[in-house]
Amino acid sequence: MEAGNKIGSSAHPTSLHPPVRGHASTGTLGRHLARRLVEIGVKDVFSVPGDFNLTLLDHLIAEPELNLVGCCNELNAGYAADGSARAKGVGACVVTFTVGGLSVLNAIAGAYSENLPVICIVGGPNSNDYGTNRILHHTIGLPDFSQELRCFQTITCAQAVVNNLDDAHELLDTAISTALKESKPVYISIGCNLPGIPHPTFARDPVPFFLAPKVSNELGLEAAVEATANFLNKAVKPVLVGGPKLRVANAKDAFVELADSCGYPIAVMPSGKGLVPEHHPHFIGTYWGAVSTSFCGEIVESADAYVFIGPIFNDYSSVGYSLLIKKEKAIIVQPNRVTIGNGPSFGWVFMADFLSALAKKLKKNTTAVENYRRIFVPPGMPLKHGNDEPLRVNVLFKHIQDMLSKDSAVIAETGDSWFNCQKLHLPENCGYEFQMQYGSIGWSVGATLGYAQAAKDKRVIACIGDGSFQVTAQDISTMIRCGQKSIIFLINNGGYTIEVEIHDGPYNVIKNWNYTAFVDAIHNGEGRCWTAKVRTEDELIDAIAAATGEKKDSLCFIEVFAHKDDTSKELLEWGSRVSSANSRPPNPQ
Repeated sequence: MEAGNKIGSSAHPTSLHPPVRGHASTGTLGRHLARRLVEIGVKDVFSVPGDFNLTLLDHLIAEPELNLVGCCNELNAGYAADGSARAKGVGACVVTFTVGGLSVLNAIAGAYSENLPVICIVGGPNSNDYGTNRILHHTIGLPDFSQELRCFQTITCAQAVVNNLDDAHELLDTAISTALKESKPVYISIGCNLPGIPHPTFARDPVPFFLAPKVSNELGLEAAVEATANFLNKAVKPVLVGGPKLRVANAKDAFVELADSCGYPIAVMPSGKGLVPEHHPHFIGTYWGAVSTSFCGEIVESADAYVFIGPIFNDYSSVGYSLLIKKEKAIIVQPNRVTIGNGPSFGWVFMADFLSALAKKLKKNTTAVENYRRIFVPPGMPLKHGNDEPLRVNVLFKHIQDMLSKDSAVIAETGDSWFNCQKLHLPENCGYEFQMQYGSIGWSVGATLGYAQAAKDKRVIACIGDGSFQVTAQDISTMIRCGQKSIIFLINNGGYTIEVEIHDGPYNVIKNWNYTAFVDAIHNGEGRCWTAKVRTEDELIDAIAAATGEKKDSLCFIEVFAHKDDTSKELLEWGSRVSSANSRPPNPQ
């Protein structure tokens, strides 16, 4: 969502004076909220009904441009709103007071960590109950109704408790516009008796937001560009590395503009995959320290200058704090700040402005690209399988690679799928999403639901481990109900493989399910769903042919059996380094 644009849908005027629909006697809070959600681009609202939100849900259903998607639980409703925000730029969910709100917290925290504007709406108590000494159901048995609000305060950028119609219009619009400006979730609680009451402030359709564009400090921008150009133009073999904050900064196009003009090789941090064009002629792979794409890590770490654009350096992305990056050689470009080496640092300089201006000041330098091409050796192919040989994970992902196109999107669950999907080469306009900063297992089921619902032009291919699937499996039901056509590869290797490689123990072994029978039971003959079990490469080839052929209009669930020790080599290396970081002894006092 570009800053400075009016936020609106094609079906709703984006002028500052839309036609009045209704008058003072019919304008209600519920209708205003529904129209506001449509106007900012929300199409699907993911919900779980509860007695405090039922009247509000009636008003959302009454809005013809909104689709209410009932989920099996609040956690998945939140994850679905997260997935929808990744595809559409904004997402929304509606739950009930406290029992629903505290259930959705984990998903909202994940959206906060990933800079996703999710509107989390809670049906709250009757407005007459605030300030009384009454104890309500769905609470912890105290007459204080603020527990839920306090929980949300640290994981949302704004909170609104609407228990009075006089200021409801202001509270709603302030919260929603803040979500768009900050690209973070917000929390809105609405008294259960308020959605249907007419009020003069809701007499007309909401006036579309005009989000004032963030304009860089011109002097700061000029100084930052000059200092950076001087730094880089002296370098012999500089490189560019894209990070996850390219999304929140709306700087993907500016990144490509810079890459085209400077001639440097471009790499991507693991959490930025999908934000950097892998079809670009100077793309060299994923920079992830010791588990980087072959030859990419060597080029980045041997550079005499590296520009990290929108990075997040945490213990996972730094492979247990083991990156061989020197601060004095690095230029760090964050959404609103540029830091060169150990200094200077320039604030209120916005990433897209900076990258576009820098593109005009850099001398073309292809030295590092040429070095990469000299040392590059194409990756080997998995060994040919024998007849009836158990399927290997690297063979599975060789075939998934062949499925990708501009019409597909990959959702990678937390676990070994992080590493295997990271090695996929994305065609132009192929979507890619995963949750690296928060890393909540089970995220991908709800996220697949939300992303597929929002991106109707793409077929989602989700790679999910069995342990993660068991956390959130129920909303396969909602995918079938919505008529989705995603392909889910359930990798059955008997446990939490990523945790095995960090620290093994009996707690990493899970009860095996008959996963296809589980999904068939959920299907129950209603809607389109097809399942298959795969143990060999030949069975995999047949299953993919069916999923992309005669079953292309169905939700396809393919259970892939893998040996418990069949992991990517990157996970083995990463796991040992993260384990070492986790087990550091206390510093001496």
